[in-house]
Amino acid sequence: MEKKKFRAAITAVAHWVPDKLLTNADLEKMVDTNDEWITSRRGIKERHILEKGATSDMAAEACKILFEKHNINPEEIDVIVFGTVTPDMMFPSATCLLQAKTGMTNAWGFDVSAACCGFAYSLVVGAQFIESGTAKKVLVVGADKMSSIVDYTDRNTCILFGDAAGVVLLERTEEKNVGILDFYNTIDGNGAQYLNMPGGGSLNPPSHETVDKKMHYVFQDGKNVYQYAVKGMSEASALIVERNGLTGKDVGLFVPHQANKRIIDSAAQRMGLSESQVMLNIDRYGNTTAATIPICLSEAVSTGRLKKGDIVVIAAFGGGFTCSSILVKWAY
Repeated sequence: MEKKKFRAAITAVAHWVPDKLLTNADLEKMVDTNDEWITSRRGIKERHILEKGATSDMAAEACKILFEKHNINPEEIDVIVFGTVTPDMMFPSATCLLQAKTGMTNAWGFDVSAACCGFAYSLVVGAQFIESGTAKKVLVVGADKMSSIVDYTDRNTCILFGDAAGVVLLERTEEKNVGILDFYNTIDGNGAQYLNMPGGGSLNPPSHETVDKKMHYVFQDGKNVYQYAVKGMSEASALIVERNGLTGKDVGLFVPHQANKRIIDSAAQRMGLSESQVMLNIDRYGNTTAATIPICLSEAVSTGRLKKGDIVVIAAFGGGFTCSSILVKWAY
């Protein structure tokens, strides 16, 4: 097998969230729920909501922060890979709209639809362009305006989601043991029935009937999703560590998708991690779908929890069902 000439290293990261907060106290006034139940079952206290604008607007803000903070010219970007399930519209892609808003005039790109695995899948895809030598700088985006597809009369789903955007820059490195070291991605389409948005596509095009039946909102069978998530994310996280000859003691930081604290705890326990090794911010953002992992990475860097040379395990699960784990050696 031919050795890779280049590896893809994460060299910059940023995130952006809207100002408006939706707290558990706010939700108590909207549906039959309470702060104690949400906190104990989900680990969520508040989430951010975008009142005006769309997913690409949030992504553009995150990109601007990254470009300014790291002194990057948008025209240097070769490829954009954008994970989202809430694009501004069916077409053109959110990537096209983002490119126009941010001056990445020399870039081409596309959206990746993998629900809560959107960023993880996009990161793996972006790394392939770097490793093949066809791109020098790839921008990987994870952003979702989940408030646009959540039914705020459904207490089972409206407590879960928030809006946000995160972005990382991938660049070439010739160092052998830096950057994206390994990944493990799976799908199980049999899980489609348990987590989906049934209306709006070619199966159920928009109509008075689909609107009346609330088919343009997220549907979730919580029990089946939870069972898959616990098993899938725990196994994927452990596998990526073990097959690279590592143990939990070698992990500098575990960066899991932020959907449910109990799911995160289960995966961390499977790898034998302590609380100090786990990145957790679900209490402040809820589940922001494709944005959760880049937000975690951005906050981990800004707070000093993530440093050059750290081994990072990224893990996610989502509708599809989709599942992903990625092993990274932090480059900066």
